[in-house]
Amino acid sequence: MNYDCAIVGGGFAGVQAAIQLGRYRHSVVVLDREGGRSSLCRRYHNLLGWPDGVSGPELLRLGRRQAEELGVRFVRADIGRAERRGDSFTLHADDGTVYRARRLLLATGVKDRLPDLPGLLPCLGLTIFICPDCDGYEVRGRRTLVIGSGDAGANMALTLAYWTNDLVYVNHEGKAVSPDKMEQIRHLGIEYREEAVIRLETDGGELLGIELQSGDRMPFNRAFLALGGNEVKSELAVQLGVAVADNRHIKVDPRTKLTNVEHVWAAGDVTVHSEQAIIAMGDGAQAAIWMHKSLLS
Repeated sequence: MNYDCAIVGGGFAGVQAAIQLGRYRHSVVVLDREGGRSSLCRRYHNLLGWPDGVSGPELLRLGRRQAEELGVRFVRADIGRAERRGDSFTLHADDGTVYRARRLLLATGVKDRLPDLPGLLPCLGLTIFICPDCDGYEVRGRRTLVIGSGDAGANMALTLAYWTNDLVYVNHEGKAVSPDKMEQIRHLGIEYREEAVIRLETDGGELLGIELQSGDRMPFNRAFLALGGNEVKSELAVQLGVAVADNRHIKVDPRTKLTNVEHVWAAGDVTVHSEQAIIAMGDGAQAAIWMHKSLLS
């Protein structure tokens, strides 16, 4: 299976790149294991043209249909190995299928570390959030819970203090909080609890409250998650010799999104940038433009 361009990852960056490359009339395959960040979020609130919000699955459905109408092929595949052979790249899926392409875009994203709590996923993007830059606005002036771990949760609580002065930080895993951050939490009057959340009280996508390990029940209708330890999906990049930062995000040229390896681009949350849906789309389009230019040379 030979293509001009292969895109690994079918989130916002990958699909936007596929649309652009399809409009250039290149043969394109998008290889996606599915279940990524954008497929979990029930509502994005800060996107141009969607003042009432739009779900990740709906955006991906519309984008995929748009790309398929341009001849782009989508394949559900988990690519476990990538290698360069001469002037092309060989991608090995876990089912044994092999894909080859002249140009490669890695849009493999980040996997969030989420607490294992029933009822969580239907609330993501509606009443439970992850990104304060995206959704801090949604908790303005509201009583807000942070389910976190150690300094990651403390940082989230401190960041959200811009939006509300009624905050509770539950250190779900009991990891130590550094003294300076604890002092800031006390100074801002943020309530601190160090015990596990054992149950979410929800109604569909609505958060109603939590039950703690001690048996205490606390009402909340808005929460943020911040456990830390998110997994940056840059394994394929490392196999190809692509440079990554200390936090494993892929390093790219700011203008072209090209990595240090010829004919390998990266876009979206897997790269060193602000992890925003709209930025991921822009990254994908920009990478596609330069992939096209390289195919003309």
